[in-house]
Amino acid sequence: MAIQLKDTATIARKFASRAQAAGGEYKSGVDTTQKDWAALTAAAKDSYEAGVTQAIGRGAFVKGVSAAGTAKWKDKAVNIGASRYGQGVAGAEAAYAQGFDKYANVLKGLSLPPRSAKGSPQNIQRVQAVADALHRAKTG
Repeated sequence: MAIQLKDTATIARKFASRAQAAGGEYKSGVDTTQKDWAALTAAAKDSYEAGVTQAIGRGAFVKGVSAAGTAKWKDKAVNIGASRYGQGVAGAEAAYAQGFDKYANVLKGLSLPPRSAKGSPQNIQRVQAVADALHRAKTG
């Protein structure tokens, strides 16, 4: 016997309606959990690596990008992302400052070689010094 389902449009409409109404429950669930998200996530390292390896093996990234396409990306970025962008950036201000602080300190502490004439290969040494210092800061 075949599984009987409502039509896809009805299912999608119900999903969207219920999800929009669940914001308070979502927040409450996060606020009241006793689980240590960071510890549980770190403990899943092997599962994560296995899943990523499997996804790479089956070409999931490219398949997903191809299935969505540029038109979907552009539509969602313009019609949803743009309206959320400012709020998201404002909400990330403190995290941005904390994350960038390490790199700002690296840049402040650099002693760069002197500038040379415009277009001079010596100027690339300045760029290389910045790139090397930032890479070391990122990778430890």
